[in-house]
Amino acid sequence: MKQIFESSRISFVELSELLITDYLIMINDNENVNRFISKKSKQITLEEEIAWVRKKLEEKKLIFSMIEKKTGDFIGNTELMDVGGTERELGIAITAKKQNKGYGTEAVGALLKYGFENLGLRKIVLRAKPDNARAIHVYSKCGFREYDRDGEHVYMEVLR
Repeated sequence: MKQIFESSRISFVELSELLITDYLIMINDNENVNRFISKKSKQITLEEEIAWVRKKLEEKKLIFSMIEKKTGDFIGNTELMDVGGTERELGIAITAKKQNKGYGTEAVGALLKYGFENLGLRKIVLRAKPDNARAIHVYSKCGFREYDRDGEHVYMEVLR
């Protein structure tokens, strides 16, 4: 797996079919992960996940898998989705067994640094479910500020 960038405890690598099993465990965990990132709670199949990874790699999307440096364990995935110009939308999902260990804060900080310093971004936005207080706390700690809210999402941004 090709490392793109790193932080103190995390290697950010390209998506990989070698991690498909880990991706499926994470995305199909409705209680701890999927309910915060998707409207649907449908179980993703192996074939669907392989097709998703291949499509994202072919499209050269800025999606990175996070690997714990110390153990080589899968932590989760991050993404900087294109919304136009020098603005991207941050997405992150952390597998249940790696939650509450500070990886979210470290990953968001590393993504902001990578986006601003390496990609020349001027603004990074995100959407969080209003009941995901833990994530909203992390985003605020990393410099995001809330700029809007509706029944489905809290909208946050950070500017360079």
